[in-house]
Amino acid sequence: MDKQLLQYEGMKKLLASLTILTVLQGVSILLQAIMLAEVVTHLFNSGAFQEVYTETLYFVLSFLTRYGIQHIKNKMMDRYSADIGAKLRAEVLDSLFHQGPRAAKKIGTGNIVTLLLDGISQFKQYIVLFTPKMVNMMIIPAMIVVYVLLQDRTSAVILIVVVPILVAFMILLGWAAQKKADKQWDMYRVLSNHFVDSLRGLETLKYLGLSRSHSQKIELVSDRYRKTTMGTLRFAFLSSFAMDFFTTLSVATVAVFLGLRLIEGELLLQPALTILILAPEYFLPIREIGADYHATLNGQEAGKKLKEIASLPQFKAEERRPMDRVNEKTNIELSSVTVQHEIEGKPSLADVSLSIKGYRKIGIVGESGAGKSTFIDLIGGFIETNSGSLKVDGQSFTHLQRKEWQEQLIYIPQHPYLFQDTLFNNIAFYHPNATLEEVRWAADQAGLSQLLQEFPNGLDEKIGEGGRTLSGGQAQRVAIARAFLEKRPILLLDEPTAHLDIETEYDLKERFVNLFEEKLVLLATHRLHWMVDMDYIYFLHQGRVVEEGTHEELMKKKGQYYQMVKIQMGDEA
Repeated sequence: MDKQLLQYEGMKKLLASLTILTVLQGVSILLQAIMLAEVVTHLFNSGAFQEVYTETLYFVLSFLTRYGIQHIKNKMMDRYSADIGAKLRAEVLDSLFHQGPRAAKKIGTGNIVTLLLDGISQFKQYIVLFTPKMVNMMIIPAMIVVYVLLQDRTSAVILIVVVPILVAFMILLGWAAQKKADKQWDMYRVLSNHFVDSLRGLETLKYLGLSRSHSQKIELVSDRYRKTTMGTLRFAFLSSFAMDFFTTLSVATVAVFLGLRLIEGELLLQPALTILILAPEYFLPIREIGADYHATLNGQEAGKKLKEIASLPQFKAEERRPMDRVNEKTNIELSSVTVQHEIEGKPSLADVSLSIKGYRKIGIVGESGAGKSTFIDLIGGFIETNSGSLKVDGQSFTHLQRKEWQEQLIYIPQHPYLFQDTLFNNIAFYHPNATLEEVRWAADQAGLSQLLQEFPNGLDEKIGEGGRTLSGGQAQRVAIARAFLEKRPILLLDEPTAHLDIETEYDLKERFVNLFEEKLVLLATHRLHWMVDMDYIYFLHQGRVVEEGTHEELMKKKGQYYQMVKIQMGDEA
Protein backbone atom coordinates (compact mmCIF):
# COMPACT_ATOMS: atom_id res chain seq x y z
CA MET A 1 0.00 0.00 0.00
CA ASP A 2 1.26 3.46 -0.89
CA LYS A 3 1.71 5.37 2.37
CA GLN A 4 1.03 8.62 0.54
CA LEU A 5 -2.61 7.56 0.11
CA LEU A 6 -3.20 8.10 3.83
CA GLN A 7 -2.09 11.71 3.51
CA TYR A 8 -5.09 12.66 1.39
CA GLU A 9 -8.02 14.25 3.16
CA GLY A 10 -10.85 11.80 3.91
CA MET A 11 -8.83 8.73 2.86
CA LYS A 12 -8.92 7.04 6.30
CA LYS A 13 -12.69 7.46 6.52
CA LEU A 14 -13.03 6.13 2.98
CA LEU A 15 -10.87 3.09 3.78
CA ALA A 16 -13.01 2.35 6.84
CA SER A 17 -16.17 2.44 4.71
CA LEU A 18 -14.56 0.29 2.03
CA THR A 19 -13.49 -2.24 4.69
CA ILE A 20 -17.04 -2.63 6.02
CA LEU A 21 -18.50 -2.95 2.51
CA THR A 22 -15.79 -5.42 1.47
CA VAL A 23 -16.47 -7.65 4.50
CA LEU A 24 -20.16 -7.72 3.51
CA GLN A 25 -19.12 -8.43 -0.06
CA GLY A 26 -16.90 -11.29 1.15
CA VAL A 27 -19.82 -12.80 3.06
CA SER A 28 -21.99 -12.61 -0.07
CA ILE A 29 -19.23 -14.32 -2.12
CA LEU A 30 -19.05 -17.16 0.41
CA LEU A 31 -22.84 -17.55 0.48
CA GLN A 32 -22.95 -17.44 -3.30
CA ALA A 33 -20.40 -20.29 -3.57
CA ILE A 34 -22.00 -22.38 -0.81
CA MET A 35 -25.53 -22.09 -2.22
CA LEU A 36 -24.39 -22.75 -5.78
CA ALA A 37 -22.46 -25.85 -4.70
CA GLU A 38 -25.44 -27.11 -2.74
CA VAL A 39 -27.82 -26.66 -5.67
CA VAL A 40 -25.43 -28.34 -8.15
CA THR A 41 -24.73 -31.22 -5.73
CA HIS A 42 -28.45 -31.77 -5.16
CA LEU A 43 -29.14 -31.83 -8.89
CA PHE A 44 -26.11 -34.09 -9.50
CA ASN A 45 -27.60 -36.56 -7.02
CA SER A 46 -30.83 -36.56 -9.11
CA GLY A 47 -32.72 -34.42 -6.64
CA ALA A 48 -35.76 -32.36 -7.66
CA PHE A 49 -35.15 -28.69 -8.44
CA GLN A 50 -38.24 -27.76 -6.37
CA GLU A 51 -36.41 -28.97 -3.28
CA VAL A 52 -33.67 -26.34 -3.62
CA TYR A 53 -35.81 -23.27 -4.33
CA THR A 54 -34.68 -21.72 -1.05
CA GLU A 55 -30.97 -22.31 -1.81
CA THR A 56 -31.46 -20.91 -5.31
CA LEU A 57 -33.13 -17.80 -3.88
CA TYR A 58 -30.24 -17.34 -1.44
CA PHE A 59 -27.79 -17.73 -4.32
CA VAL A 60 -29.59 -15.05 -6.37
CA LEU A 61 -29.78 -12.69 -3.36
CA SER A 62 -26.09 -13.14 -2.52
CA PHE A 63 -25.19 -12.61 -6.20
CA LEU A 64 -27.22 -9.37 -6.33
CA THR A 65 -25.81 -8.26 -2.97
CA ARG A 66 -22.25 -8.81 -4.16
CA TYR A 67 -22.63 -6.68 -7.26
CA GLY A 68 -24.90 -4.16 -5.52
CA ILE A 69 -22.14 -3.53 -3.00
CA GLN A 70 -19.65 -3.26 -5.87
CA HIS A 71 -21.86 -0.60 -7.47
CA ILE A 72 -21.96 1.35 -4.20
CA LYS A 73 -18.17 1.12 -3.91
CA ASN A 74 -17.75 2.38 -7.48
CA LYS A 75 -20.01 5.35 -6.79
CA MET A 76 -18.12 6.14 -3.60
CA MET A 77 -14.78 6.03 -5.42
CA ASP A 78 -16.03 8.18 -8.31
CA ARG A 79 -17.30 10.82 -5.90
CA TYR A 80 -14.17 10.74 -3.75
CA SER A 81 -11.77 10.85 -6.71
CA ALA A 82 -13.61 13.84 -8.18
CA ASP A 83 -13.47 15.68 -4.83
CA ILE A 84 -9.84 14.86 -4.06
CA GLY A 85 -8.79 15.65 -7.65
CA ALA A 86 -10.45 19.07 -7.45
CA LYS A 87 -8.89 19.75 -4.03
CA LEU A 88 -5.44 18.66 -5.17
CA ARG A 89 -5.68 20.87 -8.25
CA ALA A 90 -6.73 23.82 -6.05
CA GLU A 91 -3.84 23.11 -3.62
CA VAL A 92 -1.33 23.00 -6.48
CA LEU A 93 -2.63 26.25 -7.99
CA ASP A 94 -2.64 27.90 -4.56
CA SER A 95 0.92 26.73 -3.93
CA LEU A 96 2.08 27.99 -7.33
CA PHE A 97 0.39 31.33 -6.65
CA HIS A 98 2.15 31.60 -3.28
CA GLN A 99 5.51 30.62 -4.76
CA GLY A 100 5.21 33.09 -7.61
CA PRO A 101 6.53 32.98 -11.19
CA ARG A 102 9.95 31.70 -10.14
CA ALA A 103 8.52 28.31 -9.08
CA ALA A 104 6.54 28.00 -12.31
CA LYS A 105 9.68 28.64 -14.36
CA LYS A 106 11.66 26.10 -12.34
CA ILE A 107 9.06 23.33 -12.64
CA GLY A 108 8.31 24.14 -16.27
CA THR A 109 5.10 25.51 -17.75
CA GLY A 110 4.57 22.44 -19.93
CA ASN A 111 5.11 20.17 -16.93
CA ILE A 112 2.57 22.10 -14.84
CA VAL A 113 -0.01 22.05 -17.64
CA THR A 114 0.54 18.30 -18.10
CA LEU A 115 0.15 17.62 -14.39
CA LEU A 116 -2.97 19.75 -13.97
CA LEU A 117 -4.69 18.23 -17.00
CA ASP A 118 -3.52 14.69 -17.76
CA GLY A 119 -1.86 14.20 -14.36
CA ILE A 120 -5.06 14.90 -12.41
CA SER A 121 -7.04 12.52 -14.65
CA GLN A 122 -4.46 9.77 -14.22
CA PHE A 123 -4.35 10.36 -10.47
CA LYS A 124 -8.15 10.04 -10.23
CA GLN A 125 -7.98 6.80 -12.21
CA TYR A 126 -5.33 5.55 -9.78
CA ILE A 127 -7.57 6.33 -6.80
CA VAL A 128 -10.64 4.71 -8.40
CA LEU A 129 -8.89 1.52 -9.54
CA PHE A 130 -6.22 0.89 -6.94
CA THR A 131 -7.83 1.78 -3.59
CA PRO A 132 -10.89 -0.55 -3.56
CA LYS A 133 -8.93 -3.42 -5.13
CA MET A 134 -6.21 -3.04 -2.53
CA VAL A 135 -8.86 -3.37 0.21
CA ASN A 136 -10.34 -6.37 -1.64
CA MET A 137 -6.94 -8.07 -1.73
CA MET A 138 -6.44 -7.58 2.01
CA ILE A 139 -9.88 -8.85 3.09
CA ILE A 140 -11.57 -11.22 0.62
CA PRO A 141 -8.73 -13.79 0.24
CA ALA A 142 -8.36 -13.90 4.05
CA MET A 143 -12.08 -14.62 4.50
CA ILE A 144 -12.03 -17.32 1.80
CA VAL A 145 -8.93 -19.08 3.11
CA VAL A 146 -10.38 -19.20 6.65
CA TYR A 147 -13.52 -20.89 5.30
CA VAL A 148 -11.51 -23.31 3.13
CA LEU A 149 -9.29 -24.15 6.12
CA LEU A 150 -12.40 -25.24 8.03
CA GLN A 151 -13.45 -27.45 5.13
CA ASP A 152 -10.18 -28.91 3.84
CA ARG A 153 -6.70 -28.20 5.19
CA THR A 154 -4.85 -29.47 2.10
CA SER A 155 -6.60 -27.00 -0.21
CA ALA A 156 -6.09 -24.20 2.30
CA VAL A 157 -2.34 -24.95 2.49
CA ILE A 158 -2.05 -24.82 -1.32
CA LEU A 159 -3.83 -21.45 -1.42
CA ILE A 160 -1.73 -20.04 1.43
CA VAL A 161 1.60 -21.21 -0.02
CA VAL A 162 0.91 -19.78 -3.49
CA VAL A 163 0.10 -16.24 -2.28
CA PRO A 164 3.62 -15.30 -1.03
CA ILE A 165 5.03 -16.48 -4.35
CA LEU A 166 2.57 -14.28 -6.24
CA VAL A 167 3.21 -11.31 -3.93
CA ALA A 168 6.98 -11.67 -4.31
CA PHE A 169 6.51 -11.90 -8.07
CA MET A 170 4.33 -8.75 -8.00
CA ILE A 171 6.96 -6.87 -5.97
CA LEU A 172 9.72 -7.76 -8.42
CA LEU A 173 7.53 -6.77 -11.34
CA GLY A 174 6.50 -3.63 -9.49
CA TRP A 175 10.07 -2.45 -9.08
CA ALA A 176 10.85 -3.01 -12.72
CA ALA A 177 7.53 -1.49 -13.83
CA GLN A 178 8.10 1.56 -11.62
CA LYS A 179 11.38 2.29 -13.38
CA LYS A 180 9.64 1.96 -16.73
CA ALA A 181 6.79 4.23 -15.63
CA ASP A 182 9.18 6.85 -14.21
CA LYS A 183 11.09 6.88 -17.47
CA GLN A 184 7.86 7.20 -19.46
CA TRP A 185 6.61 10.04 -17.24
CA ASP A 186 9.93 11.89 -17.56
CA MET A 187 9.73 11.55 -21.34
CA TYR A 188 6.11 12.74 -21.26
CA ARG A 189 7.16 15.88 -19.41
CA VAL A 190 9.99 16.46 -21.88
CA LEU A 191 7.51 16.07 -24.74
CA SER A 192 5.03 18.47 -23.05
CA ASN A 193 7.63 21.15 -22.35
CA HIS A 194 9.02 20.79 -25.87
CA PHE A 195 5.52 21.11 -27.34
CA VAL A 196 4.72 24.27 -25.33
CA ASP A 197 8.08 25.84 -26.18
CA SER A 198 7.56 24.99 -29.85
CA LEU A 199 4.14 26.65 -29.88
CA ARG A 200 5.54 29.77 -28.24
CA GLY A 201 8.41 30.03 -30.69
CA LEU A 202 6.59 28.91 -33.82
CA GLU A 203 6.33 32.39 -35.30
CA THR A 204 10.01 33.09 -34.63
CA LEU A 205 11.03 29.75 -36.14
CA LYS A 206 9.02 30.47 -39.28
CA TYR A 207 10.50 33.96 -39.51
CA LEU A 208 14.06 32.58 -39.24
CA GLY A 209 13.32 29.74 -41.66
CA LEU A 210 13.99 27.06 -39.04
CA SER A 211 10.52 25.52 -38.82
CA ARG A 212 11.41 22.55 -41.04
CA SER A 213 14.58 21.68 -39.13
CA HIS A 214 12.69 22.10 -35.83
CA SER A 215 10.07 19.61 -37.03
CA GLN A 216 12.83 16.99 -37.09
CA LYS A 217 13.51 17.68 -33.40
CA ILE A 218 9.79 17.30 -32.66
CA GLU A 219 9.80 13.99 -34.53
CA LEU A 220 12.85 12.83 -32.56
CA VAL A 221 11.30 13.69 -29.17
CA SER A 222 7.99 12.08 -30.18
CA ASP A 223 9.75 8.92 -31.33
CA ARG A 224 11.63 8.67 -28.03
CA TYR A 225 8.32 8.95 -26.18
CA ARG A 226 6.78 6.29 -28.46
CA LYS A 227 9.61 3.85 -27.73
CA THR A 228 9.36 4.49 -23.99
CA THR A 229 5.59 3.96 -24.04
CA MET A 230 5.85 0.75 -26.06
CA GLY A 231 8.48 -0.58 -23.66
CA THR A 232 6.17 0.09 -20.71
CA LEU A 233 3.23 -1.57 -22.48
CA ARG A 234 5.28 -4.66 -23.40
CA PHE A 235 6.31 -5.03 -19.78
CA ALA A 236 2.71 -4.59 -18.58
CA PHE A 237 1.40 -7.23 -21.00
CA LEU A 238 4.16 -9.67 -20.04
CA SER A 239 3.51 -9.28 -16.31
CA SER A 240 -0.26 -9.64 -16.78
CA PHE A 241 0.28 -12.86 -18.73
CA ALA A 242 2.60 -14.20 -16.03
CA MET A 243 0.10 -13.30 -13.30
CA ASP A 244 -2.77 -15.04 -15.09
CA PHE A 245 -0.59 -18.08 -15.78
CA PHE A 246 0.45 -18.57 -12.15
CA THR A 247 -3.04 -18.06 -10.73
CA THR A 248 -4.59 -20.43 -13.29
CA LEU A 249 -1.92 -23.01 -12.50
CA SER A 250 -2.69 -22.62 -8.78
CA VAL A 251 -6.43 -23.13 -9.30
CA ALA A 252 -5.64 -26.19 -11.45
CA THR A 253 -3.44 -27.58 -8.66
CA VAL A 254 -6.27 -27.17 -6.15
CA ALA A 255 -8.68 -28.87 -8.60
CA VAL A 256 -6.30 -31.85 -9.09
CA PHE A 257 -5.94 -32.46 -5.36
CA LEU A 258 -9.69 -32.10 -4.84
CA GLY A 259 -10.35 -34.62 -7.66
CA LEU A 260 -7.92 -37.17 -6.23
CA ARG A 261 -9.46 -36.90 -2.79
CA LEU A 262 -12.97 -37.21 -4.24
CA ILE A 263 -11.94 -40.41 -6.03
CA GLU A 264 -10.44 -41.82 -2.84
CA GLY A 265 -13.58 -40.92 -0.91
CA GLU A 266 -11.77 -38.60 1.52
CA LEU A 267 -13.93 -35.60 0.58
CA LEU A 268 -17.60 -35.10 -0.25
CA LEU A 269 -18.75 -33.45 -3.47
CA GLN A 270 -20.42 -30.39 -1.92
CA PRO A 271 -17.43 -29.03 0.10
CA ALA A 272 -15.08 -29.93 -2.78
CA LEU A 273 -17.26 -28.04 -5.26
CA THR A 274 -17.53 -25.08 -2.88
CA ILE A 275 -13.73 -24.91 -2.56
CA LEU A 276 -13.33 -25.19 -6.33
CA ILE A 277 -15.78 -22.30 -6.87
CA LEU A 278 -14.00 -20.19 -4.23
CA ALA A 279 -10.45 -20.83 -5.53
CA PRO A 280 -10.75 -18.39 -8.50
CA GLU A 281 -12.48 -15.89 -6.18
CA TYR A 282 -9.48 -16.21 -3.83
CA PHE A 283 -7.03 -15.22 -6.56
CA LEU A 284 -9.31 -12.67 -8.30
CA PRO A 285 -8.43 -9.65 -6.10
CA ILE A 286 -4.71 -10.42 -6.48
CA ARG A 287 -5.06 -10.72 -10.26
CA GLU A 288 -7.08 -7.51 -10.48
CA ILE A 289 -4.62 -5.41 -8.51
CA GLY A 290 -1.74 -6.93 -10.45
CA ALA A 291 -3.38 -6.10 -13.77
CA ASP A 292 -4.41 -2.58 -12.75
CA TYR A 293 -1.11 -1.82 -11.05
CA HIS A 294 0.54 -0.99 -14.36
CA ALA A 295 -2.49 0.99 -15.52
CA THR A 296 -2.26 3.16 -12.41
CA LEU A 297 1.52 3.70 -12.22
CA ASN A 298 1.34 7.00 -14.11
CA GLY A 299 -1.45 8.15 -11.80
CA GLN A 300 0.57 7.21 -8.73
CA GLU A 301 3.60 9.11 -10.06
CA ALA A 302 1.45 12.10 -11.03
CA GLY A 303 -0.07 12.17 -7.53
CA LYS A 304 3.40 12.28 -5.98
CA LYS A 305 4.49 15.14 -8.24
CA LEU A 306 1.29 17.08 -7.58
CA LYS A 307 1.67 16.54 -3.83
CA GLU A 308 5.26 17.75 -4.00
CA ILE A 309 4.14 21.00 -5.63
CA ALA A 310 1.24 21.40 -3.19
CA SER A 311 3.64 20.81 -0.28
CA LEU A 312 6.21 23.41 -1.31
CA PRO A 313 7.22 25.44 1.78
CA GLN A 314 4.86 28.29 2.52
CA PHE A 315 5.85 31.69 3.79
CA LYS A 316 6.00 32.39 7.50
CA ALA A 317 2.67 33.51 8.95
CA GLU A 318 2.54 37.28 9.34
CA GLU A 319 0.52 39.18 11.84
CA ARG A 320 -2.65 40.36 10.14
CA ARG A 321 -1.94 44.03 10.55
CA PRO A 322 -3.79 46.25 8.12
CA MET A 323 -1.75 47.90 5.36
CA ASP A 324 -2.63 51.31 4.01
CA ARG A 325 -2.93 51.88 0.29
CA VAL A 326 0.19 53.02 -1.47
CA ASN A 327 0.33 56.78 -2.07
CA GLU A 328 2.85 59.53 -2.73
CA LYS A 329 3.99 59.37 0.93
CA THR A 330 4.41 55.59 1.21
CA ASN A 331 7.90 54.53 2.27
CA ILE A 332 9.34 51.09 1.44
CA GLU A 333 12.55 50.31 3.29
CA LEU A 334 14.89 47.33 3.01
CA SER A 335 17.46 46.92 5.80
CA SER A 336 20.23 44.33 5.37
CA VAL A 337 17.89 42.06 3.39
CA THR A 338 19.25 38.71 2.22
CA VAL A 339 17.41 36.28 -0.04
CA GLN A 340 18.92 32.84 -0.68
CA HIS A 341 17.02 30.37 -2.87
CA GLU A 342 19.33 27.38 -2.45
CA ILE A 343 20.63 26.32 0.97
CA GLU A 344 24.20 25.89 -0.21
CA GLY A 345 24.07 28.40 -3.07
CA LYS A 346 25.01 32.04 -3.21
CA PRO A 347 22.44 34.60 -2.03
CA SER A 348 20.44 36.19 -4.84
CA LEU A 349 20.24 39.35 -2.72
CA ALA A 350 22.92 39.98 -0.09
CA ASP A 351 22.69 42.62 2.63
CA VAL A 352 20.59 44.99 0.53
CA SER A 353 19.60 48.26 2.18
CA LEU A 354 17.62 50.95 0.39
CA SER A 355 14.59 53.20 0.73
CA ILE A 356 11.89 54.02 -1.82
CA LYS A 357 9.38 56.74 -1.06
CA GLY A 358 6.16 57.55 -2.83
CA TYR A 359 5.35 57.51 -6.53
CA ARG A 360 8.76 57.19 -8.18
CA LYS A 361 10.18 55.43 -11.19
CA ILE A 362 12.94 53.13 -9.95
CA GLY A 363 15.35 51.35 -12.29
CA ILE A 364 16.89 48.04 -11.17
CA VAL A 365 19.85 47.25 -13.42
CA GLY A 366 22.86 44.96 -13.54
CA GLU A 367 24.29 42.00 -15.39
CA SER A 368 22.36 38.75 -15.80
CA GLY A 369 22.19 36.94 -12.46
CA ALA A 370 22.79 40.12 -10.46
CA GLY A 371 19.50 39.72 -8.53
CA LYS A 372 17.14 42.01 -10.47
CA SER A 373 14.32 39.49 -10.83
CA THR A 374 14.72 38.43 -7.20
CA PHE A 375 14.28 42.06 -6.13
CA ILE A 376 11.07 42.34 -8.19
CA ASP A 377 9.79 39.04 -6.76
CA LEU A 378 10.50 40.27 -3.21
CA ILE A 379 8.53 43.49 -3.68
CA GLY A 380 5.76 41.53 -5.43
CA GLY A 381 5.38 39.18 -2.44
CA PHE A 382 6.48 36.10 -4.37
CA ILE A 383 9.43 35.31 -2.09
CA GLU A 384 10.43 36.12 1.49
CA THR A 385 13.59 37.31 3.15
CA ASN A 386 16.06 34.98 4.84
CA SER A 387 17.32 37.79 7.04
CA GLY A 388 17.01 41.54 7.43
CA SER A 389 13.85 43.60 7.61
CA LEU A 390 11.35 44.69 4.97
CA LYS A 391 9.28 47.67 6.09
CA VAL A 392 6.31 49.46 4.59
CA ASP A 393 5.54 52.73 6.40
CA GLY A 394 7.38 51.45 9.46
CA GLN A 395 5.65 48.04 9.60
CA SER A 396 8.17 45.19 9.45
CA PHE A 397 7.52 42.05 7.36
CA THR A 398 9.43 38.97 6.20
CA HIS A 399 7.38 38.94 2.98
CA LEU A 400 4.71 40.99 1.22
CA GLN A 401 2.42 38.15 0.25
CA ARG A 402 -0.60 39.94 1.63
CA LYS A 403 -3.86 40.32 -0.22
CA GLU A 404 -4.20 44.05 0.45
CA TRP A 405 -0.66 44.63 -0.86
CA GLN A 406 -0.85 42.42 -3.97
CA GLU A 407 -4.22 43.90 -4.93
CA GLN A 408 -2.36 47.20 -5.40
CA LEU A 409 0.24 45.96 -7.86
CA ILE A 410 0.44 44.81 -11.46
CA TYR A 411 3.25 42.50 -12.52
CA ILE A 412 4.40 42.47 -16.15
CA PRO A 413 7.02 39.78 -16.94
CA GLN A 414 8.89 39.02 -20.17
CA HIS A 415 6.11 36.70 -21.35
CA PRO A 416 2.67 37.84 -20.13
CA TYR A 417 0.21 34.97 -19.93
CA LEU A 418 -2.68 35.05 -22.38
CA PHE A 419 -5.73 33.03 -21.40
CA GLN A 420 -7.70 30.94 -23.86
CA ASP A 421 -10.45 33.51 -24.10
CA THR A 422 -11.49 36.64 -25.94
CA LEU A 423 -9.19 39.64 -26.24
CA PHE A 424 -11.78 41.58 -24.21
CA ASN A 425 -11.60 39.18 -21.25
CA ASN A 426 -7.81 39.04 -21.43
CA ILE A 427 -7.57 42.82 -21.15
CA ALA A 428 -10.23 42.92 -18.42
CA PHE A 429 -8.44 40.23 -16.38
CA TYR A 430 -7.85 42.49 -13.35
CA HIS A 431 -11.11 44.37 -13.86
CA PRO A 432 -13.79 41.86 -15.00
CA ASN A 433 -16.63 44.38 -14.60
CA ALA A 434 -15.10 46.84 -17.05
CA THR A 435 -17.37 48.28 -19.74
CA LEU A 436 -16.78 47.97 -23.48
CA GLU A 437 -15.80 51.65 -23.65
CA GLU A 438 -13.22 51.25 -20.86
CA VAL A 439 -11.62 48.17 -22.45
CA ARG A 440 -11.55 49.84 -25.85
CA TRP A 441 -9.87 52.92 -24.31
CA ALA A 442 -7.25 50.74 -22.58
CA ALA A 443 -6.59 48.88 -25.83
CA ASP A 444 -6.13 52.18 -27.64
CA GLN A 445 -3.69 53.42 -24.97
CA ALA A 446 -1.66 50.22 -25.38
CA GLY A 447 -1.50 50.58 -29.17
CA LEU A 448 -3.88 47.73 -30.02
CA SER A 449 -6.16 49.75 -32.31
CA GLN A 450 -4.59 48.46 -35.53
CA LEU A 451 -4.75 44.88 -34.26
CA LEU A 452 -8.46 45.29 -33.49
CA GLN A 453 -9.07 46.42 -37.06
CA GLU A 454 -7.35 43.27 -38.36
CA PHE A 455 -9.43 40.96 -36.17
CA PRO A 456 -12.82 40.05 -37.76
CA ASN A 457 -14.43 39.92 -34.31
CA GLY A 458 -12.57 42.83 -32.75
CA LEU A 459 -12.42 42.53 -28.97
CA ASP A 460 -14.43 39.30 -29.16
CA GLU A 461 -11.64 37.55 -31.07
CA LYS A 462 -10.42 34.36 -29.37
CA ILE A 463 -6.71 34.41 -28.47
CA GLY A 464 -4.40 32.12 -26.52
CA GLU A 465 -4.22 28.34 -26.93
CA GLY A 466 -6.74 27.22 -29.52
CA GLY A 467 -7.29 30.79 -30.69
CA ARG A 468 -5.40 33.42 -32.65
CA THR A 469 -1.69 33.55 -31.81
CA LEU A 470 -0.22 36.91 -30.82
CA SER A 471 3.39 37.97 -31.22
CA GLY A 472 5.54 38.86 -28.21
CA GLY A 473 5.01 42.58 -28.78
CA GLN A 474 1.25 42.15 -29.11
CA ALA A 475 1.15 40.09 -25.91
CA GLN A 476 3.00 42.89 -24.11
CA ARG A 477 0.45 45.39 -25.41
CA VAL A 478 -2.31 43.26 -23.89
CA ALA A 479 -0.42 43.40 -20.56
CA ILE A 480 -0.10 47.18 -20.89
CA ALA A 481 -3.81 47.47 -21.62
CA ARG A 482 -4.55 45.50 -18.44
CA ALA A 483 -2.44 47.95 -16.46
CA PHE A 484 -4.10 51.00 -18.03
CA LEU A 485 -7.54 49.59 -17.29
CA GLU A 486 -6.93 48.66 -13.65
CA LYS A 487 -4.91 51.75 -12.64
CA ARG A 488 -3.17 50.10 -9.69
CA PRO A 489 -0.56 52.25 -7.89
CA ILE A 490 2.37 49.75 -8.05
CA LEU A 491 3.83 48.57 -11.33
CA LEU A 492 6.48 45.82 -11.38
CA LEU A 493 8.24 45.06 -14.65
CA ASP A 494 10.75 42.24 -15.03
CA GLU A 495 12.63 42.54 -18.34
CA PRO A 496 9.38 43.43 -20.15
CA THR A 497 11.04 43.91 -23.56
CA ALA A 498 14.05 41.60 -23.33
CA HIS A 499 12.87 39.32 -26.15
CA LEU A 500 11.56 42.04 -28.50
CA ASP A 501 13.25 43.71 -31.45
CA ILE A 502 14.44 47.29 -30.93
CA GLU A 503 11.70 48.91 -33.07
CA THR A 504 8.91 47.19 -31.15
CA GLU A 505 10.63 47.99 -27.88
CA TYR A 506 10.87 51.73 -28.59
CA ASP A 507 7.22 51.82 -29.66
CA LEU A 508 6.19 50.03 -26.46
CA LYS A 509 8.42 52.29 -24.43
CA GLU A 510 6.24 55.28 -25.31
CA ARG A 511 3.19 53.36 -24.05
CA PHE A 512 4.97 52.37 -20.85
CA VAL A 513 6.11 55.91 -20.10
CA ASN A 514 2.50 57.11 -20.22
CA LEU A 515 1.54 54.21 -17.95
CA PHE A 516 4.21 55.19 -15.39
CA GLU A 517 2.44 58.41 -14.39
CA GLU A 518 1.32 58.59 -10.74
CA LYS A 519 2.63 55.13 -9.90
CA LEU A 520 5.42 53.48 -7.99
CA VAL A 521 7.33 51.82 -10.80
CA LEU A 522 10.04 49.21 -10.33
CA LEU A 523 11.65 48.30 -13.65
CA ALA A 524 14.24 45.50 -13.78
CA THR A 525 16.09 45.48 -17.10
CA HIS A 526 19.50 45.18 -18.68
CA ARG A 527 18.58 47.63 -21.48
CA LEU A 528 19.81 50.90 -20.10
CA HIS A 529 18.13 53.34 -22.50
CA TRP A 530 15.12 53.07 -20.15
CA MET A 531 17.12 54.64 -17.31
CA VAL A 532 16.93 58.15 -18.76
CA ASP A 533 13.21 58.13 -17.81
CA MET A 534 13.82 56.78 -14.29
CA ASP A 535 13.86 58.97 -11.17
CA TYR A 536 16.42 56.79 -9.40
CA ILE A 537 18.57 53.78 -10.26
CA TYR A 538 20.01 50.89 -8.24
CA PHE A 539 22.87 48.96 -9.85
CA LEU A 540 23.13 45.38 -8.59
CA HIS A 541 26.23 43.20 -8.76
CA GLN A 542 26.19 39.64 -7.35
CA GLY A 543 23.11 40.45 -5.28
CA ARG A 544 24.47 43.66 -3.76
CA VAL A 545 23.66 47.31 -4.44
CA VAL A 546 27.03 48.66 -5.58
CA GLU A 547 25.87 51.97 -7.08
CA GLU A 548 22.78 54.15 -6.80
CA GLY A 549 21.64 57.55 -7.98
CA THR A 550 20.07 59.25 -10.97
CA HIS A 551 21.23 58.51 -14.50
CA GLU A 552 23.23 61.73 -14.62
CA GLU A 553 24.84 61.10 -11.22
CA LEU A 554 25.88 57.56 -12.11
CA MET A 555 27.28 58.66 -15.46
CA LYS A 556 29.46 61.25 -13.69
CA LYS A 557 30.81 58.59 -11.29
CA LYS A 558 32.05 56.56 -14.27
CA GLY A 559 31.66 53.34 -12.33
CA GLN A 560 30.09 50.02 -13.30
CA TYR A 561 26.86 51.63 -14.50
CA TYR A 562 28.83 53.97 -16.75
CA GLN A 563 30.83 51.09 -18.19
CA MET A 564 27.65 49.11 -18.91
CA VAL A 565 26.06 52.11 -20.67
CA LYS A 566 29.23 52.62 -22.65
CA ILE A 567 29.23 49.01 -23.82
CA GLN A 568 25.56 49.17 -24.88
CA MET A 569 25.59 52.61 -26.52
CA GLY A 570 29.16 52.90 -27.73
CA ASP A 571 30.76 56.30 -28.13
CA GLU A 572 27.44 58.11 -27.53
CA ALA A 573 27.79 57.25 -23.81
